[in-house]
Amino acid sequence: MADPNPTPGIHHVTCIAGDPQRNLDFWVETLGLRLVKRSINQDDPGTYHFFFADAEGTPGTSMTFFPWENMSQGKVGSGQVARTAFRVPEGSLDYWEARFEEYDVDYAERVERFGETVLPFRDPDGLPVELVAVEIPEDDPTVPWTEFVPTEHAIRGFHSVTLWLTDPQPTQKLLRTMGLKEVGTEESQGDTPGDQRTRFQAAGSVGQYVDTLPTVEASRQGHGTVHHVAFQTPTDDEQAEMRKAVRSMGLRPTQQIDRHWFRSVYFREFDGVLFELATKDPGYASDELLEDLGGRLVLPGEFEDRREQIEAGLADVTIPEPDADADAEAAGAERDD
Repeated sequence: MADPNPTPGIHHVTCIAGDPQRNLDFWVETLGLRLVKRSINQDDPGTYHFFFADAEGTPGTSMTFFPWENMSQGKVGSGQVARTAFRVPEGSLDYWEARFEEYDVDYAERVERFGETVLPFRDPDGLPVELVAVEIPEDDPTVPWTEFVPTEHAIRGFHSVTLWLTDPQPTQKLLRTMGLKEVGTEESQGDTPGDQRTRFQAAGSVGQYVDTLPTVEASRQGHGTVHHVAFQTPTDDEQAEMRKAVRSMGLRPTQQIDRHWFRSVYFREFDGVLFELATKDPGYASDELLEDLGGRLVLPGEFEDRREQIEAGLADVTIPEPDADADAEAAGAERDD
């Protein structure tokens, strides 16, 4: 069997949150990501599905959430995406630490990993997240959103995910089958000191790394945990070939499922982490103008006919907007200087 085209990297990461307003406030205002789609969980339409990304919803930039308010607190452990890391421009971590102080964000001391500086923190639900300072090339495909955070500090899509696994070797074989190449190992720092971290690199420039770490920590899905990680298979043909390759390893991928903004295949890898394969098209701007992304509740397909019923069951939320008075004051101060 021929090898499938290598995945360019991460497409999106989907997590579980609690209060939807708190989730919106943090990911839009505190972290400065754009709400590019406000929708529902298509398997549980009584729950929101929020998509936070760069200014255009570029593949490899979207962190998404199901705010299941009645679910209990989760616990990060084996068989999970334990850490999700974003890229930020070199030299911006001082800005982020100051911002975290201002917004009372729970963050930890910086660590060095594979020659890069990493700033760990947690969102209000306790989700472990990291910022990694990297050089952003001039031809980078991401488009920074600058309503709350200036361009020189803005988050520029995913850097990596870290998988905590009871036995990393079968998953590492899967990653190689998906086209990722092993690029290094080093002793882990932070909350898993002494363990061996192994890094794999995908073919693209955004969301290109997957790290694996062995752990015996028990896990529990809930608030503050990752639901699944999606990898890019840009076209239907590439996705079909990747699905065949995954199936040949004894795993059980689903048939393709239409998710309205991309088409998806799901499967659990050997240690239980839920993986998704996602196409590039149609994209988040397929049903809204680019300038209007996230401005309304989008109900895909047959759900539109149930809009009144669905809206009645969802909590009222307000999308954070920059303070116009504060912006004017800042602009005046710059002119005075």
